[in-house]
Amino acid sequence: MIKFTWLAAFCGFALTAGWPAPAAPADTNLATTAEQSQNARTGRYAEVERLCAAFAARWPRQVHCFQFGTTPEGRPMLALAVSADGAMSASRSRAQHRPVILLQGGIHAGEIDGKDAGFLALRELLQGSVARDSLKKVTLLFVPVFNIDGHERFGAWNRPNQVGPEEMGWRTTAQNFNLNRDYAKADTAEMQAMLGLLNEWDPVVYVDMHVTDGAQFQHDVSVTVGPAEDGDAQVAKLAANIRDAVNASLATQGSLPLPFYPAFVVDDDPMSGFSLRPSSPRYSTGYWGLRNRVAILLETHSWKDYPTRVRVTRNFIVDLLELARDQAGEWQRIAYAADDSASHLAGSRVPLEFVNTKQAHIVAFRGYEYESTLSSISGDLVTRYDPSKPVIWMVPFYDQVSANYEVTAPGAGYIVAAAHAGWLAPKLRGHAIEFEVIARAQSAAPLQAYRATKVTIATATFENHVEMKVIGAWRAETRDIPAGSLFVPIAQPKARLVMALLEPQAPDSYVTWGFFNNAFEQKEFVETYVAEQMGRDMLEKDPALKAEFEQKLATNPEFAHDPKARLDFFYRRHASWDERVNLYPVYRVDAWK
Repeated sequence: MIKFTWLAAFCGFALTAGWPAPAAPADTNLATTAEQSQNARTGRYAEVERLCAAFAARWPRQVHCFQFGTTPEGRPMLALAVSADGAMSASRSRAQHRPVILLQGGIHAGEIDGKDAGFLALRELLQGSVARDSLKKVTLLFVPVFNIDGHERFGAWNRPNQVGPEEMGWRTTAQNFNLNRDYAKADTAEMQAMLGLLNEWDPVVYVDMHVTDGAQFQHDVSVTVGPAEDGDAQVAKLAANIRDAVNASLATQGSLPLPFYPAFVVDDDPMSGFSLRPSSPRYSTGYWGLRNRVAILLETHSWKDYPTRVRVTRNFIVDLLELARDQAGEWQRIAYAADDSASHLAGSRVPLEFVNTKQAHIVAFRGYEYESTLSSISGDLVTRYDPSKPVIWMVPFYDQVSANYEVTAPGAGYIVAAAHAGWLAPKLRGHAIEFEVIARAQSAAPLQAYRATKVTIATATFENHVEMKVIGAWRAETRDIPAGSLFVPIAQPKARLVMALLEPQAPDSYVTWGFFNNAFEQKEFVETYVAEQMGRDMLEKDPALKAEFEQKLATNPEFAHDPKARLDFFYRRHASWDERVNLYPVYRVDAWK
């Protein structure tokens, strides 16, 4: 048995310290099931539909309730646009140069704190009891539930390691997609609708509200932001400043906020510590950060009860709006400057994937006394925490990163072969990525082509895809470009996202997600008896080839004893070989007219 009983450097305190009482609803029609049940329960989606309409009816000049999509099971995807002076449409917000903040609840529908906290905070904002005048400075866009079909898969044990509410929705959609893995690939109807909403409103801050999984500890909330090292430096600095300011405010209200997601480096081992690195664009924070805007991942802690989690989430929303009241104009200026900067990335080195270095520093983390004992159920060590005994864990924090994959941005952009334009153009359009259809074919165009030298196929599906990892290189070639191909310029605000999607080795590229698997499959073949004669003929006619073959036989025993490899040696050098095998049908160009 392993047991840790360090003395706490300081005692925990009541998480409710400093919390103001919520403003009472002027109309009980504006109260949620959560409020009416003292946060024992949460309402079904019909309540969102009712409240959306009720808020708009109560404040018709400040609230617009609208549908922005439809789920696969036919449910309306609803949002509330809120402004003190009528900037309740995307066009009005743009015309008034009004920054937009988007709050999103229920992307994982069992983690539903954001829905109930959002309605509570929204009512208080509209009543003027908190963050006064903030709605005169920003337009608030509130999506109570993103994963609506999952929300309606209601059950008492949908989140067994979460304390309350009594029943909640399901993590994934009706099609079993995890929406917080879908931003880059955008497979789902829900994500396509969300991207449409983001494109239309262009929020300077996008808040994605969650509840953690994991161990038991004293900290009740974490705030993680994007971009970081993967994005524009000024937006990354802004994101970190917003995070730190909100966390400081939460701390004055009794919370113990963290600036990183508290997942152990080694599962179920608190002493392994924590790490922090940029998220890839399959996630909300990674995705929106690459679009030169601030993304915030809010995670309340699953082992705190539902009243605590709702209250902390409500506090976060109010604190963010108070900060935005004074600063959002500057936030928007920084974001627009980043758009201009990204449009000049041509020729720059751009990091696309990161790993943590081995450097760490020790942090004091508020945990509980725990012990690890051998389980008679699993036969493995199992950790049990004692919440009655708060302690300080002195653990390593790995917050230094290095880029393990970076590339030079092309001088002009990318060419998508015409054969793939039909499915890829809608994907690019969904991300608001600029491109043009090439009207006239070009012969022998100078470009860079990527050919894979190693291809690794995943052994199981993930999010309905068979992922693929490739290793290769870009090389100068000339190729014919058919009419109907796409030109995707690098000189555009979303240049980093373009590279994240089109660079084949990027962690969330279309190659990695398996959209181009066919390009890396050999389809044509030659019969063995034909290859035998082919090899003899080639050896007789080409002395240099014969010398190369004999040298390989002498120096490579594995090759020498592999009949298929020996025949392939000749087939790959024969005119019948398919030169497109392992050729990625997206090219880089340094000049294009």
